[in-house]
Amino acid sequence: MTTTTDRRTDAYIAAFERLESAARDRAPWLAPIRKAAIACFADMGFPTIADEEWRFTSLAPLVETAFDVAERPGTAPGNLLRPHLLCGEGAACRLVFVNGFLAPELSAAAAAPAGAVVLSLAEAIERHAGLVEPRLGRLVDYEDRSPAALNTALFRDGAFVHVGRGRVLERPIELVFVSTGDGGPSACFPRNLVIAEEGAQATIVERYVGLGEVATFTSTVTELIAGDGAVVDHYRIQAEPGHAFHYSLNRVQTGRSANVRSGTFTFGGRLVRNDAHATLEGEGGDCTLNGLFVTRGQQHVDSHLRVEHAAPRCHSWEYYKGILDERSSGVFTGRIYVHPGAQKTDAKQTNKNLLLSREARIDTKPQLEIFADDVKCTHGATIGQLDADAVFYLRSRGIAEAAARSLLVYAFAAESLDAIRVAPLRRQMLAMLLDRLPQGELFKELTDSGPG
Repeated sequence: MTTTTDRRTDAYIAAFERLESAARDRAPWLAPIRKAAIACFADMGFPTIADEEWRFTSLAPLVETAFDVAERPGTAPGNLLRPHLLCGEGAACRLVFVNGFLAPELSAAAAAPAGAVVLSLAEAIERHAGLVEPRLGRLVDYEDRSPAALNTALFRDGAFVHVGRGRVLERPIELVFVSTGDGGPSACFPRNLVIAEEGAQATIVERYVGLGEVATFTSTVTELIAGDGAVVDHYRIQAEPGHAFHYSLNRVQTGRSANVRSGTFTFGGRLVRNDAHATLEGEGGDCTLNGLFVTRGQQHVDSHLRVEHAAPRCHSWEYYKGILDERSSGVFTGRIYVHPGAQKTDAKQTNKNLLLSREARIDTKPQLEIFADDVKCTHGATIGQLDADAVFYLRSRGIAEAAARSLLVYAFAAESLDAIRVAPLRRQMLAMLLDRLPQGELFKELTDSGPG
């Protein structure tokens, strides 16, 4: 990786030294993990467009901004946050983090269902080290992912979710992360660990929002481990303001006959990079990575996916869509990697993109690497504009051009939104989409009359 040396990089290293001094002896097993991560970041720096995995995404605006590592806020913005809660009373329990720190007054962790442990990660490290230590940081490699190394070195808190063997959670667990940007540009590093034991079933909703008026940088990592036969639905929603920078790594591991469905929905941010890396470790595992990003202005969203088939008879499906307007840009890179011996693999990868203006741009690169000889793998990508004939047809039925275009955009996105199994969340995502479309208010009833 090409190294970026900059005084901003030095500032993060100095922040690590302060954190290391303050956290000494609290979790001795964690110290070498943090040290290895900051050494990796110091060696690599932030990636540049000279790196193959980042060649369409310049981090120069991020590197050139002087971010201070966020500290625990004095007061939590409860009134401003309330409209952003995902599921309201539909959630089994909720953890809310402000600038990367748990806000107990906004959370409802006490309502955690029987058989589940839902805590801040900082508390879990102290109270449940036996569950956390063997897993935290064990799945994450830092090659081409120095922001993930930075998260590992600097995280202070985040969510810990443990669902016991055979437990079935009827309602979702909600995790909300808020950046406030109080006092100037600030950076936070939430870290999440989700463990579903053998035969467990759970739904996790993870959302990122911003409430301030200045630039923020969120670098977040979620490790999701699904044991044998576990079923996990996981949704990530990024809806930060247009001045926010966001990096995420969603690291998934599945056991034998486990089923993980993970959806990433990006509506906000100035510069966003979403990495997803799933490894199907157990025979008969199933993993779906679904995504939708909607951009406008000069937003840039980069989605990098890697699915590794490491065991026989596993199934995976990557299905990502992009809707780009004005001068916004996007990147999709998807890779299916089939290990030797992973026979009977069935893997599909699809990327579809809709450009709503002549200035919008998308770079897409689907890839297959196959080292087994009895597999079924497909991949493909499309880039297009709205069908002029379809627009004309709708206009001939008395629908105004702007409304016709909005209706067709909604139809394009509907397949991704319909994959959301949490009805209140699905309706909210639909409302967010319609808010971005000309005359989208004409279709608001879709948020109430849709499935679920």
